[in-house]
Amino acid sequence: METGYITTPFGRRPMTLALVKRQIKTDKDVEDTSVDKWRVFRDVGDARTRLGLQDRPLAVLHALLSFFPAAELSNEKNLVVFPSNTQLSARANGIKGTTLRKCLSALVEAGVIIRKDSPNGKRYARKGDEGDIEDAYGFSLAPVLTRAREFAALAQDVAAEQRRFRILKDRLTIVRRDVRKLITVGMEEQLPGDWASAEACFVEIVGRFARRPTLEDIATSLDEMTLLHEEVSRMLETQEEIIKSDGNAIVSGCHTQNSNTESCNELEPRFEKKQGEKPKPEKLTRRKDEPEVFPLSMVLRACPEIVPFGPGGSIDSWREMMMAAVTVRSMLGVSPSAYEEACEVMGQAGAAIAVACIYERAGQINSAGGYLRDLTAKARRSEFSLGPMLFALLRASHVPGRISA
Repeated sequence: METGYITTPFGRRPMTLALVKRQIKTDKDVEDTSVDKWRVFRDVGDARTRLGLQDRPLAVLHALLSFFPAAELSNEKNLVVFPSNTQLSARANGIKGTTLRKCLSALVEAGVIIRKDSPNGKRYARKGDEGDIEDAYGFSLAPVLTRAREFAALAQDVAAEQRRFRILKDRLTIVRRDVRKLITVGMEEQLPGDWASAEACFVEIVGRFARRPTLEDIATSLDEMTLLHEEVSRMLETQEEIIKSDGNAIVSGCHTQNSNTESCNELEPRFEKKQGEKPKPEKLTRRKDEPEVFPLSMVLRACPEIVPFGPGGSIDSWREMMMAAVTVRSMLGVSPSAYEEACEVMGQAGAAIAVACIYERAGQINSAGGYLRDLTAKARRSEFSLGPMLFALLRASHVPGRISA
């Protein structure tokens, strides 16, 4: 193979310093070795993102390699192929002329081939008396030979990155599932802790997921979700310590007097009770069963605007209703503390219904957060119930007032 001579492109095609450097480097890196052209082609295909190549330039490269008669490339042979555009197009799945020229330019810019143009820009070869090619004009495949190791290293690097991507994506899926279910446990069991804020944080992190994430996107989301998992786990561990502490106190014979107003039920630390009133477990039972008082179908007919905010754009359960309420709460500008207080007083389902009603009347309410706090204060004094609000919305939307459970 001839070396040491820098060629320039024919016609108006520009010559750049980068092309000069690539030709010089190709000449210096020539070794007395041979490589399997199809193995190198597979490496280039695997590393195409690093080389800035897409599928069509690869198809053109495949066609160029097919015009080289031997399966192996070596410096002992003429590495210039000289097919016409018509021949190239036929072997490149019928690619059009304009696209073909763009693909050839992309291969040249990526340093995979080198132009060796003739005086008139045509591609041809001159043969000697014995039929050997003395001089050829077209595209040199020398970079495929000299950069074979580089292409192989790039392909291995891309493969390692893809493996890491799959590993991190699997971890993110697992952590996301764990956080979702742990938050659901805390909310459904009405355990102490800022579960509303945890839910809002979860929704925010998931909302930032990219449609086509990169490795950096996945790593960032995994870090954020892992931190949230640690916080949620800490709240559950704190609850376990409280339960163990209460159990030890009972075994030791310790008893908290009902007259002590500081000894509130640990499961509901912010409930207000009258002086000397004993905790009533049945009150908690009624809160958990509150969705049975107002059927979900009735709530959704009264507040249809909240439905699109459910998972998948629909609401089919009270759990999905609560998830939608957290999203709407953030949109309305209701603070996490205000929503948490509403959950403690009205219950998780009751707070979700209240937020849905407020969102339904958002155009008539100046401060959604202040309005929810006012409803919560009235509910704490037993001066407010959700029924009249729901039926008012039903009547406003011309839904029959008689709803069967």
